Amino acid sequence: MIQIIKTNQIIELYKKGYFPMANNAESEEINFYKPEKRFIIPIKSFHIPKKLFSEFKKKQYQFTINTDFISVIKHCTYNRKKNETWINEIIKDTYVELFRNGFGKSIECFYKKKLVGGLYGLHIGACFFGESMFSAIKNTSKLCLLFLISILKFYNFLLLDSQFYNSHLLQFGGYEINDREYQEKLILGINKKCFFPDFFDYQKSLSILQSLSHKS
Repeated sequence: MIQIIKTNQIIELYKKGYFPMANNAESEEINFYKPEKRFIIPIKSFHIPKKLFSEFKKKQYQFTINTDFISVIKHCTYNRKKNETWINEIIKDTYVELFRNGFGKSIECFYKKKLVGGLYGLHIGACFFGESMFSAIKNTSKLCLLFLISILKFYNFLLLDSQFYNSHLLQFGGYEINDREYQEKLILGINKKCFFPDFFDYQKSLSILQSLSHKS
C-alpha cells in the first residue's frame, strides 16, 4: 500500500519553514525539520564558475522541465548509498503526488536522449525549495542548477532554499542565514505568485546566465 503525506498538509508545513527527511532509504518513518540555520542560494547574485558556464555553452546537453520527474527522484534516491539518502518510499511517493498536483518540479539533463542528470524540488509562490539532485555524468546536476537559476531569475522568484549547509554549493554564492531572516524571506516568497513553466528556451537561459556574475 502506497503511503503519502497529504499535499495540503506538506504544503502548509513548508510554508512554516519545515521540510521532511527519513533516516535512510529503508526507514518506514519520516521526520520534519526546521533548522536554526538555513542554506540559501542567491538568485539575482548567483555566481557561475567560468569553467561550468563554458560547459553549459557547448550545447552538448538538452535540458527539459517536468518531463521525467519520477525518474529524477528515483535517480536521486538510488545514486546514493541507502544509509546516506533521506529519501524513503514515503517521501518518494509523496513528491510524485506533489508533482501530479502541480507543486513538484524537476529539471532534466539529457545526453543523446539518455537522462544523465537532474534535480527536483517544490514550488510554492515565489519560492523554490530544492530537494535533491544527481549526476550520471560529471557536473550535469550543476548544469541543471544553472538552467533552474535562469528560470527563477526570469520569473522573478524570491527564494531558492537549499535547506542544509552544502560546501559544494558555496561556489554559486550560497550562504547561511538564521531562522528569523529565513522566515522573513519565506513570508515574502509564499505571498507572491510566480509562474514556473513546463518549457524554457535554451538560448533564453544562456542569455540570462550570461548577465550574471562569473568567476574562475
